[in-house]
Amino acid sequence: MRKSFRRLAGSLAGIVAGGLLATAALPAGTARAATGADRCPTGYFCGFTGTSGDGTMFKTKTNMPTLGTWDDRIRSYTNRGTTFACLYTEPNYSVVGDDAYYWSEAPGGPGTYAWSTGFDREISSVKFVRTERECSQNAYPQWYSEPAPVPAGFSDLDGNGRSDLLVRDAVGRLWFLPGDGSGRLVGSGWNALTALTRHGDLSGDGREDLLARDKGGVLWLYPGRGNGTFGARASVGSGWNAMAELRAAGDLSGDGRADLLARDRNGVLWLYPGRGNGTFAARKSNGSGWHAMNRLVGTGDLTRDGRADLLARDTGGRMWLYPGRGTGTFAARTLLGGGWGAMRDLVGVGSYDGDATNDLVTVTDESYRGGHPGWLLGYRGTGAGTFQRAAELNGEWWSLNGAY
Repeated sequence: MRKSFRRLAGSLAGIVAGGLLATAALPAGTARAATGADRCPTGYFCGFTGTSGDGTMFKTKTNMPTLGTWDDRIRSYTNRGTTFACLYTEPNYSVVGDDAYYWSEAPGGPGTYAWSTGFDREISSVKFVRTERECSQNAYPQWYSEPAPVPAGFSDLDGNGRSDLLVRDAVGRLWFLPGDGSGRLVGSGWNALTALTRHGDLSGDGREDLLARDKGGVLWLYPGRGNGTFGARASVGSGWNAMAELRAAGDLSGDGRADLLARDRNGVLWLYPGRGNGTFAARKSNGSGWHAMNRLVGTGDLTRDGRADLLARDTGGRMWLYPGRGTGTFAARTLLGGGWGAMRDLVGVGSYDGDATNDLVTVTDESYRGGHPGWLLGYRGTGAGTFQRAAELNGEWWSLNGAY
């Protein structure tokens, strides 16, 4: 869990302008020497013995498990680097124990400093990380799943029988979570993609693939290698920015090939039948009025009739089940309930609990339980198109940029 303190920030230049500090005129052409927190060089974290960026200055741009003679001396500080500075009350970046706390300080700029009443003369180690969550844990969250007795046909990139997940962190790194609590880096630069979706094998080689749309509207197929990584991407075509949402949803048309759903910005839902080679046949309309839905979820077969179904959340936070007919169309929808508006991510994962029914996991946003973002919730399927009551699986899914 994050443990943070009240943070104050100010500008020494602003204090001077307000008349709180006396200044003397300098001769023309004389450069004014940096004062206060502005003494800190670009690229460094600096600490000061004074409470307002004054006094003796300490600086570092490398991790320091101990601060030596600067232990418990810093009273104010500024981060002029490009990464988060993690400040710990204990040596060796420890967050264990009742007296162990940390604060993550985001990169600042010239003329800024910050201090904490709780951290006055308490900083004992400093570490630099790319994302805030790495101050106290891995860049990726933990995910556990049990081997399923019957493969769901999706959500298993490494073919080990456990449902797995992909997560993108705040700086665009994509992580593969195989279901045993570990994580492996897939690659960086994924924040350049505006949509990611997966649901089984699209290319016909028996391995699960990934679709991703870039900012220019090109849709790319990332062929799975069967080990949680992907081969060289191939273009599926351009013009996909016309779609408000893209969702791989498995075999909706009953031909044994995985399909793609896309909702355009006019509210029309389109089925793109998969050809089994990573491309799609001519699209077919599934009707209009889908602009009332702000999230589609491919869950596979929820009703045990052998046909892939669809979940859709409306703008009022209600969840609807659209039973698949196996023809690329859907039967009359059924309301599953309200309160789903607090979910930032919704992912069909096959069976994560080791039974033969497909489940759903979600990641909460700021509105969950009055301000508790980053909870991973599990909804165990009943096999009748409904779910059991949500279980809070893990509370450390914060500071991420999507789960898939």
